[in-house]
Amino acid sequence: MAANRGKIITGYAKMWPRAVFEMKEKNKYPSEIKALLQSPGVYVLYRDDLPYYIGKTTRLWRRIRAHAIRPRDRYYNFWNYFSAFVVPEKRHLDEIEGVLIASMPTENSAVRRIPRIHIPTAIAKRLFARRYQGYEQ
Repeated sequence: MAANRGKIITGYAKMWPRAVFEMKEKNKYPSEIKALLQSPGVYVLYRDDLPYYIGKTTRLWRRIRAHAIRPRDRYYNFWNYFSAFVVPEKRHLDEIEGVLIASMPTENSAVRRIPRIHIPTAIAKRLFARRYQGYEQ
């Protein structure tokens, strides 16, 4: 555990298929998959390759599985892949979730909690003029 000291994110699963929640052996999920996602973290549900929903939880496996197997779940019908980021310290969950929401717009229009910094208009105009300097319109 000492190797992870000071790290905000200690592991991730990228674009795993929803089907991992359908794999059961003797009425149990494969322990090696379940064990990887027992920690707190932030997750992204994808519709094909487009982010649909971003969420945070104290137990990744349990929360993502709920989205996958409960037909009454709000997002049940809308995703087929997921990514998960293990964030051992719960105090960082809001920040990581906020960064993901700000960096990838979702189809369900998640509300950004981090204020966006816009480039000042005067700078944008100067950059535009510099880029097209020498081009006749």
